[in-house]
Amino acid sequence: MRVLVFYEKLIRGHIVKEIAVFTDKTCALHDPGAGHPEQIARLSAVVTALQKPEFKNIDWHRSTPEATTAQLEYAHDPDYVHTILRAAPKTGYRMLDSDTILSPHSIEAALHAAGAVVAAVDHVLTGKVEKAFCAVRPPGHHAEKDKAMGFCIFSNAAIGAWHAVKAHGLKRVAIVDFDVHHGNGTENIVDGHAEFLYASTHQYPFYPGTGAAVDTGRLGNIVNVPLQIGDGSAAFRRAFTRVILPALDKFKPELMIISAGFDAHQNDPLAQINLIETDYAWVTTELRHIADEYSHSHIVSVLEGGYNLEGLASSAAAHVAALMKP
Repeated sequence: MRVLVFYEKLIRGHIVKEIAVFTDKTCALHDPGAGHPEQIARLSAVVTALQKPEFKNIDWHRSTPEATTAQLEYAHDPDYVHTILRAAPKTGYRMLDSDTILSPHSIEAALHAAGAVVAAVDHVLTGKVEKAFCAVRPPGHHAEKDKAMGFCIFSNAAIGAWHAVKAHGLKRVAIVDFDVHHGNGTENIVDGHAEFLYASTHQYPFYPGTGAAVDTGRLGNIVNVPLQIGDGSAAFRRAFTRVILPALDKFKPELMIISAGFDAHQNDPLAQINLIETDYAWVTTELRHIADEYSHSHIVSVLEGGYNLEGLASSAAAHVAALMKP
């Protein structure tokens, strides 16, 4: 990967930094237990990868606010929010489902993860930065309106998308999800709302069992492109070139939010799509072109899955590097 030079752009008469990374030490305190794939080391692997010289001019935000109850309730039912905010055990663990496990600091971590995305949206839409990457955990795209599942407690990307609509008045927000698992939670939250386009590639049939191509949503604003075991780079790129990119071009998003899961990597233990780092760089570049055309280059990317630490770190670095390219 060639060394990328950070640059600043003159936009609307003032200098706007190109990219910021939002993270919070609290996100490392969520502990789902020994042997769980969504391990604490995932976050440190990503953050460490972004310390390399080519990323030296990233605008780091290492402390993020907690999402407010009102911001959570943009995406989630109030009763669910009320229950989850009181769900963390004082000691030990509490299981929300067979995969989603709380420890004493899990809700605090989830609040800062969602809050990081809200803060990133604010920074991008108020002109403080052009693009943002949220290095946070727990992930979010499986959390539905009223249900935690699949390692996810709050739907981080959907909360950020709703914040863009509610607080900033946007009319068209696209959420693009290339995690290897279908983002059933994101789809559940935005389905039926014309302000959003949700587009996903994912291994199918596979956990969580949703995301068939015929599932286009109540308003036709859901775009699911299932991939089969072993499909690899060619099928992944065709899915974007033939289906998702044209849908984005038609939608003309005012903001693009990326659910950036890296568990389709060839070394990931949970799936078999077999992507490599150049695939993530390619799709990021293609999404940048859409954002350049319609969104003043505004992108907020949110870490989702990725469970092989080396593959996660190198893929996240390739993704952020592609976001930074002039």
